Amino acid sequence: MNLFVFGLGYSASHFVREHRSVFSRVIGTVRSPGREPLGGDREMSILRFDGEESDPRIAEAVAASDALLVSVQPGPGSDPVLQRYTDVIAGAPRLRRIVYLSTIGVYGDHGGAWIDESAATQPDNARQEARVAAENAWLDLARHAAKTVFVLRLAGIYGPGRNALRDLRAGEARRIDKPGQVFNRIHVTDIGRAVAAALHRDGQGGIINVTDDEPAPATDVVSYAAGLMGVQPPPLLSFATADLSPMARSFYAANRRVANTALKRDLGVTLAYPTYRAGLDALWAAGEGRA
Repeated sequence: MNLFVFGLGYSASHFVREHRSVFSRVIGTVRSPGREPLGGDREMSILRFDGEESDPRIAEAVAASDALLVSVQPGPGSDPVLQRYTDVIAGAPRLRRIVYLSTIGVYGDHGGAWIDESAATQPDNARQEARVAAENAWLDLARHAAKTVFVLRLAGIYGPGRNALRDLRAGEARRIDKPGQVFNRIHVTDIGRAVAAALHRDGQGGIINVTDDEPAPATDVVSYAAGLMGVQPPPLLSFATADLSPMARSFYAANRRVANTALKRDLGVTLAYPTYRAGLDALWAAGEGRA
């Protein structure tokens, strides 16, 4: 199976590293030229695509691919991949399976209630409105071009190099107290499992939430990480008075508990790290956050 990846960022790169052996050929894009192949894989080609400028070899590579992974943020007007390559993707003779990485942020605020894929999207800013539009565009392509498209709505991502242990060691962790507020999260390894399952699933696609079993306050995560490290957690700061950037404050505007039943039932995914505790335990054992 030949795989093409639009956007070799944190999640997509991790997926390729862990699942490279499954694919005969992997070609991916980056925004800046000159990046080395992942893990020194000389059989993997890296092409440039930044939404405006693109390598002329991309169209030919997509046309020769069996599967497509899209991990590119939408622009203010449209999805940059579809804006340039809709006809190429729709007409690719071998391409049958497409995975588009989105976010649970499209649900907006649900007052801390449990929700699943049937919940209404309530985008509360321009970024999430663009995400909803991009999701719909990919699902429309599936209907019109006879492709299987899975939209994977990802929770907050953590993993190697991106976790509370590293933040604590760097002195960047904060505990913001907003009573009743929870966040959903997912280890990058489990994102890889979801992508792998979707790329090998025949039949109808659809929307799948990719999140672990236990939504929890961010304060609990930082406290648990501090316990692993044997250090005192940072002091609690009231959300009302904490010095937060507008972007950081916006994350606290939405409160929801996102269920992952479809991830397990429909994609057959078994989570490697079903809770933040399991994920942090493994990261600590692997050396994350150590001096």
